[in-house]
Amino acid sequence: MDSPHGAAVKAEDFGLKGPRGWAFRGVGIDAAPGSLIAVEGPSGSGRTCLLLALTGRMKPTGGHAEVGGHRLPKKMSAVRRIAALGPVSGVNDLDQALTVAEQLREGALLQRHYGAPVRAMLRPRAERRAAAEARIAAALEAAGLDLVALPKGGRTSVRDLERLESVRLSVAIALLGSPSLLALDDLDLKLSDTERTEAWDLLRSVAARGITVLAVCSEAPSDAVVLRTCPKDPDAPAEPAAPAEAEAEGDTGGDDTNDAENDTTNDDANDDAKGADDALAEAGRA
Repeated sequence: MDSPHGAAVKAEDFGLKGPRGWAFRGVGIDAAPGSLIAVEGPSGSGRTCLLLALTGRMKPTGGHAEVGGHRLPKKMSAVRRIAALGPVSGVNDLDQALTVAEQLREGALLQRHYGAPVRAMLRPRAERRAAAEARIAAALEAAGLDLVALPKGGRTSVRDLERLESVRLSVAIALLGSPSLLALDDLDLKLSDTERTEAWDLLRSVAARGITVLAVCSEAPSDAVVLRTCPKDPDAPAEPAAPAEAEAEGDTGGDDTNDAENDTTNDDANDDAKGADDALAEAGRA
């Protein structure tokens, strides 16, 4: 792989609104190149939308962001060229019908076709093949995926991989293009505590190479730059504290006005969750 140069990630009041509400809003960050960034929040809080917006794959509707010096939303195509996606369900799923070796060759072929300079396409076939094999070997090493350790080596079917092995394979394919930013969705999904530790160690090693890493998770590690998503209407009134007398007496009731305010707040939260779903559907998750 080429020597990577990480992308700085900055955002101010960054947001995306769908037909029925906000997918996310009010996001702010200032992360240096080579940072490990964790997008933390509950499922349905707009985490994937934020990841796709920061990688130039979903158009934001509020505030602004800058990735690798490219301002969003104006320079979305430029951001897409420097940002690679690791595993993002529904966007770049691995092909379960392929073997690991086939998936890697396909990734190298696509990267060469769309990302390599024209002069590289003019090299002799044997030279192109050797270069591709070298890039695959370097990417596998960076992702910590040892083909020899797989049940059937490179002939192991993608569908037979364990969850962490699939993550490593997706990361390896993403690294083939020497990106400045690597983004992964649902990093800790279906991983044991030990596997979760290994996954974060993998991302730390990628960041140590100079690549900025952006990972969606349910719980961020202490050494990450954390972005938290929790959609809530900032204009909604705060819920009033219960009177001391009611708490002492165990009174759990409330007047009609408070009930109406609570209903409004719940409706806002529901609309925001729907907004995240709508934004993903409208963008085709790509």
